[in-house]
Amino acid sequence: MATGVHSLAPEVGQTPIIVNGEIPAVNGGNGHVHPTPTTKSDFKVGEFAIDEDRPIRVAVIGAGYSGIIAGIRLPQRLKNVELVIYEKLGGVGGTWFANRYPGLACDIPAHSYQLTFEPNPHWSAFYAPGPEIRQYLEGVVEKYKLMRYIKLSHEMTTAKWNADTGKWNLTVIGPEGEFEDNVDFVMNCVGGLSRWDWPDIEGLENFKGKRVHSAQWDLQKEGDKEPWEGKNVAVIGVGSSAIQIVPAIHYKAAKVVNFVRGKTWIAAPFASSEIQIRNPGGDNHHFTEAEMREFEDPEYYADFRHRLEDELNAVHGATQRGHPIQAAAVQIFKEAMIKKLEKKPWIAEHLVPTFPVACRRLTPGPGYLEALCADNVDFVPKHIKRITETGIETVDGQHLDFDIIVCATGYDTTFRPRHPVIGTGGVNLQDKWKDHPVTYLTMAVDGFPNWFYSLGPNSAVGSGSLLVLMEREIEYIIKIIGKAQKERLKSIEVKKEAVDDFDEYLDTYFQQTVYSQKCRSWYKMGKEEGRVAGLWPGSTLHALLAFENPRWEDFNSEPLETKKNRFHWLGNGWTVAERDGLVGERAWYLNEIDYPPVPK
Repeated sequence: MATGVHSLAPEVGQTPIIVNGEIPAVNGGNGHVHPTPTTKSDFKVGEFAIDEDRPIRVAVIGAGYSGIIAGIRLPQRLKNVELVIYEKLGGVGGTWFANRYPGLACDIPAHSYQLTFEPNPHWSAFYAPGPEIRQYLEGVVEKYKLMRYIKLSHEMTTAKWNADTGKWNLTVIGPEGEFEDNVDFVMNCVGGLSRWDWPDIEGLENFKGKRVHSAQWDLQKEGDKEPWEGKNVAVIGVGSSAIQIVPAIHYKAAKVVNFVRGKTWIAAPFASSEIQIRNPGGDNHHFTEAEMREFEDPEYYADFRHRLEDELNAVHGATQRGHPIQAAAVQIFKEAMIKKLEKKPWIAEHLVPTFPVACRRLTPGPGYLEALCADNVDFVPKHIKRITETGIETVDGQHLDFDIIVCATGYDTTFRPRHPVIGTGGVNLQDKWKDHPVTYLTMAVDGFPNWFYSLGPNSAVGSGSLLVLMEREIEYIIKIIGKAQKERLKSIEVKKEAVDDFDEYLDTYFQQTVYSQKCRSWYKMGKEEGRVAGLWPGSTLHALLAFENPRWEDFNSEPLETKKNRFHWLGNGWTVAERDGLVGERAWYLNEIDYPPVPK
């Protein structure tokens, strides 16, 4: 026996040492003694293979970009998943199905506003029109056969957690009435631009002409005639929708009056170098057939996309107070806006902001400033006092008559759920988020096990691509669900202290950014000052790295069978391939070998 090592194990020919009437178990010669238990455990190994993941039912709420990504990736990444996607609208596409207003278009390059794994070389323009984006999403749904999961015109109206069963009880209203669905996990993919409402303006309901909200456009053509043709039209707002509507309708309208109560930056086109190469001095570019044929070359197109994304990710400095990029952006955008408003220079005094670039959401707005200078367009920088039967009265007593009033006044961006979501202890998420939403890395909430968000609070980005962030969020959530499924957990829930710490991080981070400056923005839930609830605290690239792998130490979990050993999930020692004799599947570890680089 080695010197200095004391062992209770007998050597050959020696008498065993007896401890408490039993021969102790010895661990392989290292001298550690493990007395044999005097009482037997009732634990039994599971009657399943280690990779025979437990069946689960997952409900995805919403069939916009996030819901579509979830519908593709969930069945791909996980086994034994019963999936349902509830969409309250009559078609897929989310905000791109709901919005139909004239001029609707993507305001970042279309080739960056697509799924990384589903490239479309046939976008007609740098900023693609809304109908094309809707058609793109419909094509993705068809390609991946997602309609087998999607239930259109189905709205979830309540959700209640059952701690005993570890399931969410959902109440859903569909075309055939109300029903209940019990699911193991919920992925809320509704997004922040799904709930609109009329602005709080006195007398709006008394208007005798046509009134329409940009998010619920229902003006119909009269034959070949646009509904605004030859009409006097008021457009209320100066957000993304109004900036697209005004230039789209003013050509055929008799008169367009844009009522604006605040200022905003009209940005240069994002990734503008690619536009300038093809259309010098232009704000947009419609691709030629020759250019689209070039995009059909995978290598050429991949390089083009890479250049776009690289340029989009180069401007994060503009979001930081005092950064040189921020100072340069203010000067460049101010000069560009003043130049485009030369015909009506007084508008610049009321439209060009004094707050930093990116404090409000940046919008390129091709054609908007030019439209404001048109002879049949008026810019009214006054607050509205009330709406009458025939038009609009401003606070100074001026009254203008209109045939149509367009309310391009945005959405409810408080992130409070539209319907009750009841978690542990009967806590309603509507109440928990009364002041402002609190989450863990935008995707989970303490007290709401097995409930996750994609594109929830603090998910949007001030610079860079949003789509790739959505994809990474979905992958992150799937990893959490996959862990719960594989380890046969009844629930998995983020710890309160982790949520509190992230909340503190958000408050501290945004103090150094332009987002905390005084300006009315949906980033701050429609307020001039206060909590930034819309944006991720960092760049897109920063978010991608943050979402790379879950921090399991930030979660609590509860097994399905609380009396079982923590290693119950190991099953019976078999894999499915071995148990079922799947020839060719028993050497899967050789399928994709990670060969390390050999130093030179």
